[in-house]
Amino acid sequence: MAGSSFFALFDDIATLLDDISVMSKVAVKKTASVLTDDLAVNAEKVVELKADRELPVVWAVCKGSLVNKAILIPLALGLNYLAPALVHWLLVIGGIYLCYEGIESLIEKLTAHGRQDDARKLKTFTEVEAKVYEAKKVKGAIVTDFILSAEIVVITLNVVAEAPFVQQLTTLVLISLLVTFGVYGLVAGIVRLDDLGLRLRKMTKPGHFATALRRIGGWLILAAPKLMKLLSWVGTIAMFFVGGAFIAEAIHDGPEWIVKPAIKHWLESYFMQAAVGMIAGVIAVGVVQPLCRQVRNRRAIDQ
Repeated sequence: MAGSSFFALFDDIATLLDDISVMSKVAVKKTASVLTDDLAVNAEKVVELKADRELPVVWAVCKGSLVNKAILIPLALGLNYLAPALVHWLLVIGGIYLCYEGIESLIEKLTAHGRQDDARKLKTFTEVEAKVYEAKKVKGAIVTDFILSAEIVVITLNVVAEAPFVQQLTTLVLISLLVTFGVYGLVAGIVRLDDLGLRLRKMTKPGHFATALRRIGGWLILAAPKLMKLLSWVGTIAMFFVGGAFIAEAIHDGPEWIVKPAIKHWLESYFMQAAVGMIAGVIAVGVVQPLCRQVRNRRAIDQ
């Protein structure tokens, strides 16, 4: 009797794991585009750091990402049960923030002031200034990760919405761990490409194979800075795709007497969603920056 109960329990556990595995595969497929954006955005966040601080910063952001998901998973499960509509609108607010940050990043990249500031960051920071700048980078990356993680958690939750609670929770935790260590592992690899190139370039073994590896090392050394610069731009643009998708979905779900079918069809395009994100970012910057200037002016007067 006890033996049969044990095997029945084992069978239940095997069935549960099989269900979780199937749902996890579906969730990974559905979050694939977000993971690509997540990788680009987070790689962009470690650009302009000293080489010896890149990996510590990636690790710091990775730990922050784990904390984000530890907050988001119970929050999403609770809100999905108590007020599912609220989850949707919180994502829209997060999308607007991403678009706002994207426009600010574009302004910095495209202006002479931004380029001069970048040069100063790289060359003339004191040790104290470098620590402050690094802390700011980490904080900004963790805030951005919170929004991207929220989308991943919500997409996964939609996949497992009809499953029992234990399967929902287990799948969410599994996907969160895979995503976090997968994305930040790749980011760590990308930022250290130049080190790999240098090691290959310094190989002293004779032979055609070693010669080929030294040549590859030279290419990696040349390509690494260009790749990081490219990822900086890709990460900025990805903010509009991710944030714009949130906003476009909210508009798409509006009543037909406000949002015409033609507009809804237009909003289904991935590039049109990015355009919506850019427009939302411009509006957000136009509203927020004057308010920030007023606050700074008032503080200056009070002091």
